[in-house]
Amino acid sequence: MSVYTQSIPSVDLNLFINGNSEEKKKFVQDLGNAYENIGFVAVKGHLLSDALTGKLYESAKQFFQLPTETKLKYEIEGMHGQRGYTSFGKEHAKGREEGDLKEFWHFGQDLPESSTVNRAEYPANVYVTEVPEFNIAGMEAYRQLEKTAVYMLRAIALYLGLDEFYFDAKVEHGQSILRPIHYGPIAGEPKNAVRAAEHEDINLITLLMGASADGLEVLNKQNQWIQVTALPEQLVCNVGDMLQRLTNNKLKSTTHRVVNPPRELWNTSRYSIPFFMHPRSSMSLACLPGCIDSAHPKMHEDFTAGQFLDERLREIGLKGA
Repeated sequence: MSVYTQSIPSVDLNLFINGNSEEKKKFVQDLGNAYENIGFVAVKGHLLSDALTGKLYESAKQFFQLPTETKLKYEIEGMHGQRGYTSFGKEHAKGREEGDLKEFWHFGQDLPESSTVNRAEYPANVYVTEVPEFNIAGMEAYRQLEKTAVYMLRAIALYLGLDEFYFDAKVEHGQSILRPIHYGPIAGEPKNAVRAAEHEDINLITLLMGASADGLEVLNKQNQWIQVTALPEQLVCNVGDMLQRLTNNKLKSTTHRVVNPPRELWNTSRYSIPFFMHPRSSMSLACLPGCIDSAHPKMHEDFTAGQFLDERLREIGLKGA
């Protein structure tokens, strides 16, 4: 399949947050159209500052440059990769055997004392003593991206004909994850392994901070791979499988991948930091009645978000069978 370079649709979240009624309606329609047609959109006017983005990328690089034995202190057995460090090759795409050429870190929800969720479902975050700025910048970015995602979900709710705040209680203190990723230099012929094999995200929506190098590609309706480009101040935001199930495939969870660089760039690293917006595990993913009709029969069996996440963690190798 050929690869094309194409800008994905772009929207300004500030028009939804602070715009007049017409600007807000236009944002909702533009976002919905993008998510029906390709499942990806570039978003400016979000709540994450350039300064914080820079701090997080710099501290993430410092962490991943630590000696392997130091990083392995933070790969904690029984966490299933949901907090702390996961080493190279541990995760693979659904349906594949080869581990992806990446290592990563997970920041998760820090629950306030007032939260009523089941705390047993939320492992404590892991603290890196060698790079304290990594912890500070990571959790602040988590909070700002979570707030941004709430606004995005409010617009999606309106597009689907739901109450604007339909998702709010379902994602408050949800199972969201911030994942700084290091795709390391390629030392030898990678055979079938790639930096991230073709896959769809598990969650409701993903917000991707600008990666440090090219490589992200999405598969369009014509079965063509498209190289995704976005401006530095934009987030690349896409639909995940949970939202696709909830909307009975109305909104598209698009297949995407991170390809290996040209051979002359094998000695370089790539860094990327996606935020995966998850709801509480109790949220029902049963298809919305408004997305089911004679032309669109129900496509998915009823799952909760927790059941679906557990199934997918097993499929990608982070959790035992």
